[in-house]
Amino acid sequence: MSQDLQAPPAPDGHSPAAIADRRAPGAFDRATEGGDAVVVDGVAVARLYGEPLFALPTDLYIPPDALEVFLEAFEGPLDLLLYLIRRQNFNILDIPLADVTRQYLTYVEQIRKRNLELASEYLLMAAMLIEIKSRMLLPPKKSVDGNEPEDPRAELVRRLIEYEQMKLAAAQLDALPMLGRDFLRAQVVIEQSLAPRLPDVNADDLRAAWAELMKRARLSQHHTITREQLSVREHMSIVLRALQGRRFALFEDLFEVNRGPQVLIVTFIALLELARENLLEVTQAEAFAPIYVRLAYQPA
Repeated sequence: MSQDLQAPPAPDGHSPAAIADRRAPGAFDRATEGGDAVVVDGVAVARLYGEPLFALPTDLYIPPDALEVFLEAFEGPLDLLLYLIRRQNFNILDIPLADVTRQYLTYVEQIRKRNLELASEYLLMAAMLIEIKSRMLLPPKKSVDGNEPEDPRAELVRRLIEYEQMKLAAAQLDALPMLGRDFLRAQVVIEQSLAPRLPDVNADDLRAAWAELMKRARLSQHHTITREQLSVREHMSIVLRALQGRRFALFEDLFEVNRGPQVLIVTFIALLELARENLLEVTQAEAFAPIYVRLAYQPA
């Protein structure tokens, strides 16, 4: 392969040799150009771990792994090959293998110089491209049934189309909201309190509680006293009406016991008044004998 081929720019717009620059400990933060130190901040020639460096060390050693090529944008040989085809707007059904193979080998050469293990799978795809190109240069062999021979690029085109479809599907799935990346699941803690189970009540305890309530009610009860208007004159008339038409009446029969002591007292006073006015007579045959009451006069 010719070494004077112009390498196409990498996916980020830089040359393949400058896709990534990882410096090992001891390397500068600013490189030198043409052997002359580039002045940083107007005074220091470089900065090492954030500290200004005013003079280049004489025993500077850059390990072989200080500069590494990373193809993090490519997920394999098919991804790189598809990128080269789409970047130059080639028809995937009619791939110009000469141009694509040349650019692909340039990338693989950059990878092989720095990481042979990483470049092994890319070298396998490069060998396949060269084989397909060589088969296209040879005269086609006619098939036994007389049909036109299959295009040597057909298998590669099929794999590229399938890979592109899977890549687009993966991109669509990745664009969907993802738990833990785009959103978090809301967590709400709800304390589920169980309804307290009340103990059963014993009949004796219920009876004792009722007795205590009745005791407290008796302590707080009150009496309503009403004043009844009682007339001695009225009861005198009642006694006279009770004695009319009767020769005599027992002393106890003139009292209404069921009406209470107030009525009994007023009735007794009425009897005394009638006796004082000589309207009735109170007689007794002997000691401890029944007492009789009769009118002092008898109507004709």
